[in-house]
Amino acid sequence: MTHSDYDLTTLAARSGEEARPNASVPLAEPIYQSTVYAYPDLDALEESMSGRQPSSFYYRNGTPNAGTLERALAVLENTEAALVAASGMAAISAALLGVLKAGDHIITDARVYGVSYALLAEEFPRLGIETSFVDACNLDEVEAAIKANTKVIHVESLTNPLLTVPDVPALAELAHRHGAVLSVDNTFASPAVFRPADHGADLVTHSVSKYLSGHSTAFGGVACGRADLIALARTRLLRLGGTISAFDAWMTMQGLKTLGLRMRAHSGNAQAVADVLSNHPRVSRVYHPGLSSHPQFVRAAELFPHGFGGMLSADIDDAPGFVKALAGKIPLAPSLADVQSTLSWPWGTSHRALSEQERRRLGITPGLLRISIGIEDVNDILSDLEGALG
Repeated sequence: MTHSDYDLTTLAARSGEEARPNASVPLAEPIYQSTVYAYPDLDALEESMSGRQPSSFYYRNGTPNAGTLERALAVLENTEAALVAASGMAAISAALLGVLKAGDHIITDARVYGVSYALLAEEFPRLGIETSFVDACNLDEVEAAIKANTKVIHVESLTNPLLTVPDVPALAELAHRHGAVLSVDNTFASPAVFRPADHGADLVTHSVSKYLSGHSTAFGGVACGRADLIALARTRLLRLGGTISAFDAWMTMQGLKTLGLRMRAHSGNAQAVADVLSNHPRVSRVYHPGLSSHPQFVRAAELFPHGFGGMLSADIDDAPGFVKALAGKIPLAPSLADVQSTLSWPWGTSHRALSEQERRRLGITPGLLRISIGIEDVNDILSDLEGALG
């Protein structure tokens, strides 16, 4: 059987780690903490440095553990190559700067993650890169923003925190027709739910501290995609110094093994919670692509046939009281995708850097809470939420 014949659950459990040339090998890969490697002679050093016989030589250039994780993630996202970095933002920055230079133009969804928004709105202009913010779910608006120097369209497969669903296949066709690259941040979905490259995306990024590792214990980022684009991103990353630690790469691999199993539980639980909350009198609106009221429900059902992941957001009456009532049960934690359910407050965390006017324009209000649904028993999750609402 080839990789394409296996289910993602099998790929996640087996990919990346390769047998070493010994009579016996460790079933779990060791942590390679050495910062530098020795060579027997100049010829061996030249073989390594030239790339003819790739091997580890210096920590910033990548560790064996980082290489293992890159191989696994390229398989899971079905791309030619992958690059791991010290954070999700390091991966996004390296991926985009591999394509963009001064004088270029990038189009992005106005609803992207707050730090991504700040990178594109404040940092890129300092480098001479122009950014246009659009509603990526409106193809006409995206196309109207394209210029002769547009090199990248960047979106999220599921936006943070309102879970909108851009038409990735249509955006890929549009980008390629105009000679641009489509970049998709797939953090909220994970490859167990959606593979952007299968729908035409050229670059796919993640914060690996979310669903890929899944336990709030590892930190890093990844860019997957065409080999030429990943090579450009790797050059930028090496020069900027955003190297993932061997331990974080190793820890991510431990979590990655159960990605398929976890995402089934996350997705099923989140759908059940969304169904219940959408009918509760203290909840004015629920944002989840599995609800028929979602503006991209039909598109989401087509693109995500195996579930929508574990994220949802809701406008809740007396949000502060709701959060307090859940203390000791569902914690308030400004991240997501842990195996336990958590709450986040986008107004004061992920989108804090945006002006009040911009936050409200995007639909982010003080009463909006993002809920990362874990893999606990769904009846226990519902009991906690309904009790706090009551």
